[in-house]
Amino acid sequence: MVARQNIPLQHANDGGDSGRSQAVPAATGPGQGLSGVLDVVRRGQRFAICSHARPDGDAVGSMLAFGMMLDQLGKQADLVSADPVPLIYRGLPCASRIRQATRLDGNYDAVILLECDGIQRSRLAGLEGRVLVNIDHHTTGRAFADVNWIDFEACAVAQMIGRLAMAVGAEVTPQMATCLYAGLLTDTGSFCYEGTDAHAFELARELVGRGADPAGIAREVYFSNPLSKMLLLGAALSNLRREGRLAWLWVTHDDMIRTGAAEEDCEGIVNYAIGVGGVEAAVLLRELPDRRVRLSLRSKGHLDVARIAARLGGGGHLHAGGCTLQGPLREATETILATMRQELMTMVPSRSGTSEEPNRNLVG
Repeated sequence: MVARQNIPLQHANDGGDSGRSQAVPAATGPGQGLSGVLDVVRRGQRFAICSHARPDGDAVGSMLAFGMMLDQLGKQADLVSADPVPLIYRGLPCASRIRQATRLDGNYDAVILLECDGIQRSRLAGLEGRVLVNIDHHTTGRAFADVNWIDFEACAVAQMIGRLAMAVGAEVTPQMATCLYAGLLTDTGSFCYEGTDAHAFELARELVGRGADPAGIAREVYFSNPLSKMLLLGAALSNLRREGRLAWLWVTHDDMIRTGAAEEDCEGIVNYAIGVGGVEAAVLLRELPDRRVRLSLRSKGHLDVARIAARLGGGGHLHAGGCTLQGPLREATETILATMRQELMTMVPSRSGTSEEPNRNLVG
C-alpha cells in the first residue's frame, strides 16, 4: 500500500491557502475551509449527510465515504437524499444506507451538504435554522452555509472527502476507497474532462492501492444499465441534431413513458452528442411532466457551460452544467441554442475544420 504521507488527496486547497478557492471570500478565513469542517466534525456527535437532488456518482460515493468516516470516529451519521440512489450506484458498499426523504427531521449538530450551491439544490425541506456545512468543488459554488469549504481545483468532491478523512485520522478502508473511486471516475467523465491531471491519476492509484477495484466499479457504472435506458437512448439519438460546433438532442415526456425510463436513465445521454467529431458543445433537453425542460450541457473544455447554466439558474463545471427552463420544449430549445451560438461565436475556429452540413431542425 502506498505510504500515507504520499496520498494525493492532500492536493486539494483547504480554502485558506493560495489558489482559486480564494475566489469565494466567505469560504476563507477563521472557521472556514478544511479547518472549519474539521472543527465541526470533531465537536459534533450526530450529523446528517446530504447532497444535491438527483445524486450522481460523486454525490453518492462521497456521502457513503463520509458516513463511513464518521462511523470510525464513533459518531452518528444519517445519509439522506431527496431522490433515490440511481441503479448503477446501488452496488456501492452500504448504498442502502442512503435514505430517501423529502424533509430532514430530527436533531443534528450539523448538516453536511455536498455539491450544493444553496439549500434549495438539495430539494430537502427542514434545513432552515440548522448549522450547515457546505463542501463543494463546482465553479458555481457559493458560500451560503455556516462553514464553507469550496475548492475549485478538486477534480471531485470525493477527493475532498478523502482528504478530510486523512486529516481527521480515519483510515481509508477498501469500502471507502471503492466509494471515493466511483466518485472520481464519474465526475471526471472517466478521466476525459478538462482538469483531469496528474493529481487525478495519482488519486486513482492511491484508491486502488487501498482496495478499490477499478474494473469492477466500471462494470457496475457503465455495463449494468437497465433496458429502459437503452430504449431511451435510442429515442434521443433519433433526435440528434448538429450545427457546426454545436449538437443537441432531446427526449419528450412521452418518450419517457413509452420506454418506461426513470429520471436517472437520462444520465450520460448528452455525452453521445458531445462525442460527435468537431462538436465543441452539446445539450440534452428533457421534457418534464409539467412541461418544463431540464437541460444537461457539455463542452470539450473550450466553452464554460457552467457559466451558461448559472445565467439560467443552474450551475456546474467548466465542461458540465445543468439548469431547468420553462417550456414548451421548442421554446426552451430556441433559448438555449441562441445562448450557446452566441458563446461559440467568441471561440476560435474549430480545430477539426469539419465541413459537415448542419441539421438545424430544432424539435421534430
